[in-house]
Amino acid sequence: MLRPTRLAQILVASAVTAGGAIAAEGVPQPSAAEQGAAEMVRGDVATAVAAYTEALRDTGLANDRRATILNDRAVASARLGQTKLALEDYNRAVELFPEYPVAYNNRGNLLVAVGQLDEAMKDFDRALVLAPGYAAAYSNRANAEMRLGKPDVAIRDFTKSIELMPASAPPLSGRGLAYLATDKPHAAIRDFSRAVSADARFASAYRNRAEARMTIGQRDEAIEDLSRAVAFDVNNTELYVVRGYAYLLNGNTASALKDFSHAIELDGKSSAAFEGRGLANSLAEAPDDAYADLNRAIELDPRSPVAYAFRAVVYKQNNQPDIGARDVETAIKLDPNSPEALWARGEIAEASGHADTAIADLRHVLQLKPSWQFAADALKRLGAPVDDGDDKPQPALDIPKWHVVLHGKTYFAVSDDYGQIRVPLEMIGEGLPKLLEWEVKAPPYASYGILRFSGGSVAGKNGPEDTELAAIVDIAAAKVIAIQPNKQGARVATWTWDGDHLQVASVDGVTDEYQLRPIAVAVVGAGAQRRYDAGQGGQGLAPWDSPFGAPQSSRDSRQRRYAKPKSIFDLLFGN
Repeated sequence: MLRPTRLAQILVASAVTAGGAIAAEGVPQPSAAEQGAAEMVRGDVATAVAAYTEALRDTGLANDRRATILNDRAVASARLGQTKLALEDYNRAVELFPEYPVAYNNRGNLLVAVGQLDEAMKDFDRALVLAPGYAAAYSNRANAEMRLGKPDVAIRDFTKSIELMPASAPPLSGRGLAYLATDKPHAAIRDFSRAVSADARFASAYRNRAEARMTIGQRDEAIEDLSRAVAFDVNNTELYVVRGYAYLLNGNTASALKDFSHAIELDGKSSAAFEGRGLANSLAEAPDDAYADLNRAIELDPRSPVAYAFRAVVYKQNNQPDIGARDVETAIKLDPNSPEALWARGEIAEASGHADTAIADLRHVLQLKPSWQFAADALKRLGAPVDDGDDKPQPALDIPKWHVVLHGKTYFAVSDDYGQIRVPLEMIGEGLPKLLEWEVKAPPYASYGILRFSGGSVAGKNGPEDTELAAIVDIAAAKVIAIQPNKQGARVATWTWDGDHLQVASVDGVTDEYQLRPIAVAVVGAGAQRRYDAGQGGQGLAPWDSPFGAPQSSRDSRQRRYAKPKSIFDLLFGN
């Protein structure tokens, strides 16, 4: 986002009325530049441009002062979509004041917006040479690196930005996207959760956390996140489309149809909304409506493989796989790596009796898009596992009763004692995920365990630093709640188990909080005792309990505790 400099934060509302007149006798009227800053804050960008232009008519301005006003006018012009004028002002600003890092940072953002990524990188580099502690420039450079397809490099810059301003939501959300792009969904969820804790109205972070949660099968939680995002951005067509797919993958076709239809109401030219509704209609056994939607999607975007793929599936469902095969061919030509196109090809191959071909395509789909449940369902229908890979033991990385296996390119920890638990060993540095320790917590937290493992080596201030990660495991539910950074160099996280909350003050300066089951709630009545205790193997999960595992900020978690029964009567009689 293009931002004005600190000048644009200056408000002189106490001295100026809405019309710009002097508010009190003897108080000087603000300068034209200050008026421009005030108008930017009010949102009247066009008036701000006029004020900055007036300020620049002063021939006595020093070069550095003129550069700051040019920078601010460029920000305003960019917000008005006047890219050429904005770029001219930035260029002039750095000519007049070559040591001005803000102008380089802002010009870099504008260059990213117009696709000139290499030139943008030069500007961010220059800004950081001039101001090594410029957190926004690290975050913006990381965004450019993401656009350049370098998520691993971007993680380093996002991390530096977070170290400098740990309570800022954008770099946290950006690093979450980078983690997601490098197949680290648990790390991504952690960062998106931190972002929404820093800014509870940050809709895109909820949307991105939903995507990460879908990747690991947390569909209900993903839908909840998307609903929060919609609440903060009610006219965002894309959010309804994404939630529509989440509903579809969760088996709720009726809700999916409502979301896709609402997206179409908001934007009648959204091909993505018509594609989604077409698929939903096919699953609702309304083929005529499905064809109509998918035909409309193709009219709106004939270069999208998705509509052709979905229409092919509708043909297959209506016993016309030969016609569907032609649509699949078109979809594959448009994008050979489209998960939807590969899924459709697998469905057509299955209908045509080519099971081996179908299985290969469906497995490929899940490699590209792990959340696409339709491919997993088709493999189950064909009696095939989701992949053809075997777990390859890595005994050098083991500890007693816990073993590391390599499955494809991903390391997992598996246990002799807990056969259903697989812990993804998400690294943050260079090296191998050597297991370090397994700890089952003492009562009342005996249904939780912590698996510590090496997170690899990362660059520190004084050279490479070893890291350690800790997977928080809900033994009773056989799932990983989260993966937390536990050590980096000499820094060690602080863990506080407090009632039904776990708080982790992480090594990177951010505190995460996790909702646990209610602890040791005991009520005696009619000679019987009922106990809800996290240490009871999960068997005592209270009826008012809600899904947990999402980090919360320590600032707002106390306000977000899940509701308990209203009275002792409720506890005694189960009402």
